[in-house]
Amino acid sequence: MDAAPKLSFGDIGAWVGYRPIMSTHTPSVEAARRRTFAIISHPDAGKTTLTENLLLAGGAIRAAGAVRARGEQRRTRSDWMKIERERGISVSASVMTFDHEGLMFNLLDTPGHEDFSEDTYRTLTAADAAVMVLDAAKGIEPQTLKLFEVCRLRDIPIVTFINKMDREAQDPIELLDEIASKLALDPAPLYWPAGSGNRFRGMLDLRTRMFQPFTKRPSSELQEHPSAVALNGNAISPYLDPDEQAELEEMSSLVQEAAKPFDPQAFLEGHMTPVFFGSALRHFGVDQLLAGLGTYAPPPKPLKALRAGADTHVVPGDPEVSGFVFKVQANMDPNHRDRIAFLRLSSGRFQRGMKLKVQNTGRQISVNAPIMFFASDRELAEEAFAGDVIGIPNHGVLRVGDSLSESGAVRFAGLPNFAPEILRKVRVKDPLKAKHLKKALEGLAEEGVTQLFRPTFGADFIVGAVGQLQFEVMQDRLGGEYALDVIFENAPFAEARWIGGARADVEDFSNKHRTSMAVDIDDQPVFLAKSSWEIGYVAEKFPKVSFHKTRERG
Repeated sequence: MDAAPKLSFGDIGAWVGYRPIMSTHTPSVEAARRRTFAIISHPDAGKTTLTENLLLAGGAIRAAGAVRARGEQRRTRSDWMKIERERGISVSASVMTFDHEGLMFNLLDTPGHEDFSEDTYRTLTAADAAVMVLDAAKGIEPQTLKLFEVCRLRDIPIVTFINKMDREAQDPIELLDEIASKLALDPAPLYWPAGSGNRFRGMLDLRTRMFQPFTKRPSSELQEHPSAVALNGNAISPYLDPDEQAELEEMSSLVQEAAKPFDPQAFLEGHMTPVFFGSALRHFGVDQLLAGLGTYAPPPKPLKALRAGADTHVVPGDPEVSGFVFKVQANMDPNHRDRIAFLRLSSGRFQRGMKLKVQNTGRQISVNAPIMFFASDRELAEEAFAGDVIGIPNHGVLRVGDSLSESGAVRFAGLPNFAPEILRKVRVKDPLKAKHLKKALEGLAEEGVTQLFRPTFGADFIVGAVGQLQFEVMQDRLGGEYALDVIFENAPFAEARWIGGARADVEDFSNKHRTSMAVDIDDQPVFLAKSSWEIGYVAEKFPKVSFHKTRERG
């Protein structure tokens, strides 16, 4: 084997996913090896810590840096932005690839904060499955419920990981009932915990009756746990006293009688969720979760598309390379003004140097430096297959929602923009930097950090966001990446709606409401209203004009 190029991953060691030798398998065989999944949760449920430990379990890193760990050498790999590291939250989707046990895993780490739900929604379009992380003490929280609804809309099967069992937790039976009642999913536990908090002893594999002991060490130490032992054998005595053993046997039997047995087909159809327990911080239950994903999570599936205007399905094994852009990220490397389009491949065997066409513009691009991701680290991708996510460096040619293929004839469903809930005027303190502000705002809007509206009248830009944190992230990035000191001020508008209809009707409406009209980053007309009541009022006055809370891009 030729020597692999030297990797620049700092403290994470060699990236096991790098393969200098090209695959001899067909695209369909390679696609069947892929497991592309997203991780979703309410903030602070332990999503980023679980991400780190999945990478550790997969052999992709040597040490997992917990969100609240100290020291530069222990920073989490999936939270690579400065503001993420400072606050211990995820505000941007990350992509991490690793090879484990003959399978290629593509892990999509989504923002947990509700202010970044649009980025999460787009990321879920690229996932074939999702891991729902629940805090054992809190159960299903509001943001978890919202993200679950997005998964349900997209028919994404869900694996449940109940985290933080080494802390005081709700009764596991109550957690299962909550999953069943709030999510209308049949929970099928594959393991059952022995206690929680200080009484947490480990968990029982309900399929094999093997007990996995838990040992608690300081989080700064590498977490290694004893090998599994038979529940009814002599080797169990160091881990469970007779009363604990009897309680675990009784509860596990009750659960198996009450719960439906795990049915892989019901899981793939979105009716059932396999349930795992553990502690991500202590690296307990993570190996079992990764093994479950490898066994049960689906490989890439056929996707609905249009080919030359006709309905079709793009199958992973199709010879033509195709995919769609679900995210654009600028300045991943602060030393270079880079701009990366995240392309989820849907079919074919992609090879470095290929030429792909953008469906909606017909523009052909040569992909000479495709990237495989490890959070903010990257490596050249010599080849990739359906299910993989590659980065394509470009200077504004590719946008969120674009469909790419060798022929340029394949069009996948576009990705939605959602109407913002907060509008603000933004201006730069140094008026000489007004042009720089325009370019920076357009770049951030392309990424989906915020939305940008240019009013027909007035020089100020108006930015829209779902929540206040988006403005804070925007201000931080404008200062750190573009050296722009900006001020956000209250806008005279509270609502934004895209408008549609016959061209003459739209122009008539726009002419009569010039002071309230703007265009978005794609030059689509937007009506800015002072209240939701005003939107209802003008909608009655202009029945031929439609007002939309979402707009499809691509």
